[in-house]
Amino acid sequence: MLPSPLLTPAQKKALFWLALVAVLLTLQHLLAPVLAPFVVAAALAYVLHPLVTRLQQRSPRWWPRWLTVLVVELLLLVLLFGVVCLLVPIVLTELPRIRDQLPPMLQRVQDSLLPWLAQWGIKVDGAVLDEATLRDWMANYLQANVQTMLASALASLRLGGSVAVAVVGNAMLIPVVLYYLLQDGPQFVERLHDLLPTAYRDAVHSFLEECHSVLSQYLHGQVLVMGSLALYYSVALMLGGLDLAWPIGTFTGLAVFVPYIGFGLGLVLALLSALLQFGADGMLYPLLLVGCVYGLGQVVESFFLTPRLVGERIGLHPLGVIFALMAFAQLMGFVGVLVALPASAVLLVALRRLRQWYQASSLHQE
Repeated sequence: MLPSPLLTPAQKKALFWLALVAVLLTLQHLLAPVLAPFVVAAALAYVLHPLVTRLQQRSPRWWPRWLTVLVVELLLLVLLFGVVCLLVPIVLTELPRIRDQLPPMLQRVQDSLLPWLAQWGIKVDGAVLDEATLRDWMANYLQANVQTMLASALASLRLGGSVAVAVVGNAMLIPVVLYYLLQDGPQFVERLHDLLPTAYRDAVHSFLEECHSVLSQYLHGQVLVMGSLALYYSVALMLGGLDLAWPIGTFTGLAVFVPYIGFGLGLVLALLSALLQFGADGMLYPLLLVGCVYGLGQVVESFFLTPRLVGERIGLHPLGVIFALMAFAQLMGFVGVLVALPASAVLLVALRRLRQWYQASSLHQE
């Protein structure tokens, strides 16, 4: 009688897939520093692929696909340039205001703070922070040449030359990778499909179709949320009399694509602008203006827009959103924050499939 094999065919298959997953996770850990531009390009390619396909279908037969891809990438660069231009009027307007108005505002805070500290027995020398000293310091700092300011910023952030080169290199690499993914993406998908075992192709295809459906609904809902919030913040701040209502409101609405971080950045910009514009007459009105506008905006976003347009489509609990942001930020840095929610949507689909398999297996029924 022949001895029985050590492993059954089912066990060999399971061991093979476990080893493959282990290898992929190891590669992801080792190659994490260079994966960021490819992840960003892949996410952009997924979003832009339907647009490229529609434009190509409506183009003349002699119009090549590579030219359609270049047109779409050019439109994307124009859109990104427009978003960056939203910050230009904010910077050009706020820097002179900071130089002129921040010292007297700090002086007023000091005049009201020092007596309160004195009541508790804390004595601070007010001459150190007098208005003339603050104004001279602000003028000298803001009028410094650009090279000195950049050198100071890089030194404060402890960024070496190699890191700066890596950031610039990744920024230049993303459009190149995006072009090839949009140009040759269908061929890549076909090759990967041919590598799948025939027994699993239907299951993988069904899983990818469900992921695509969830991601499409998420992206459509997120665009509606961004547009609605950009309009709301712009109009609300304009009615409040803020000079930079449209750029700050539009930027805040677009920045909510990055959960919590985008809203916080928009709040800081609006609060700074309101304090510099209305601070000479007191701090109560700017604080009330920004607090009411952004507080109501956060309520509308959290309890109406995001749950109806995004959250219900993904099915992710708010605690899950926070955990996903922290986990992906730890794994991939800022890029991880950007892809946290879409990646979490895919993981939820996988977890639902895994739960269905477990409930139907003998492990659950025993």
